[in-house]
Amino acid sequence: MSTTTELTAPAAPATPRRRRQGSLPRRVIVAVALPVLLIAAWWLWSADSESFFAPPLADIVAAFPSTWLEGRLTSDVLPSVIRLLIGYAIALVVGIGLGMAIGLSPTLRAFTEPALEFFRAIPPPVMIPILMLFLGIFTTMKVFVIATGCLWPILLNTIEGVRGIDDVLRDTSQVYRLRRGTQLRTLVLRGASPQIMTGARQALSIGIILMVISEMFAANNGLGFTIVQFQRSFAIPQMWTGIILLGLVGVVLSIIFRAVERPVLAWYRGLRQSQRGGNS
Repeated sequence: MSTTTELTAPAAPATPRRRRQGSLPRRVIVAVALPVLLIAAWWLWSADSESFFAPPLADIVAAFPSTWLEGRLTSDVLPSVIRLLIGYAIALVVGIGLGMAIGLSPTLRAFTEPALEFFRAIPPPVMIPILMLFLGIFTTMKVFVIATGCLWPILLNTIEGVRGIDDVLRDTSQVYRLRRGTQLRTLVLRGASPQIMTGARQALSIGIILMVISEMFAANNGLGFTIVQFQRSFAIPQMWTGIILLGLVGVVLSIIFRAVERPVLAWYRGLRQSQRGGNS
C-alpha cells in the first residue's frame, strides 16, 4: 500500500503594511519647513534695514494686530472673501453644467469651440473698465469679474474630463439601461471629477487674483482697496501686512479645498492604488 505525501505550498508572506506612525508629524514638518526658512531669512535680512519701502519684518509684524484686528477683518477682509466665494460658486455651477453638456455632444463641442477659444484668450482684468460702464463699481461687477475668470479653467477641464471617460463604461451603462440622471451622476460627473477638481484648483488661485485686482480698480472696501490706500498714504508697514494677510487667506482657502477634495476623489485614489498593486 503506497503512501501519498501531500505537498502543501508555503503560505505567501503577508504584504507588509506601510508604516504610518509618525507620518503626520513628518508631513507637517515638510509643509512648514520652507515657510519657516523663508520667514527666518526675511527676518535676518531686514533686521538692520533702513529703507522706507522695505522696513524690518519685526516692524511689519508689530503693525499687524493694530492694522487688521481692530475692525478691518469684518469691514474689508470679509467682504472680499464673500465676493470671491460667490463668484467662485457661480463659476463652478456654470462651468460644470456647460462642460458636461459640451463634452457629451460632439456637435455642440464643434459649434462652441471657436467661441470658447476666443473668449478664454481675453484676460479678465481687461474687461474691468468695460464692466464698470455697465455694472458700476459695486459688488455685482466684482463678482462678475471673479466668476468670468474662474469659469474657463473649470469649463475646459470639465469638457476634457467628460471626453476622456472610457467608452466601455458608456456602453455598459447603456446595456444596463441606466437612467439619464443616474448616468450623469454616477458615470459622467464622477468619471470627470479628477479633471474638474484640477480646474477648480486653478480657478481658486485665479479668483484670488481677480478679487484683489477688481478692488484695486474701483471699490470703497476690500482687501485690495485697503492695500492700495496704505500704499497711497505711504503707510508701508501696513501695506506689507495686507500683502501677508492676502497670502494667509490663500493658504486657508487652499487647506479648505484640500479638505473637500480628499473625500470627493477618494474613489480615484483607491483606483490608482489598486492599479499599482496596492503600493503607495
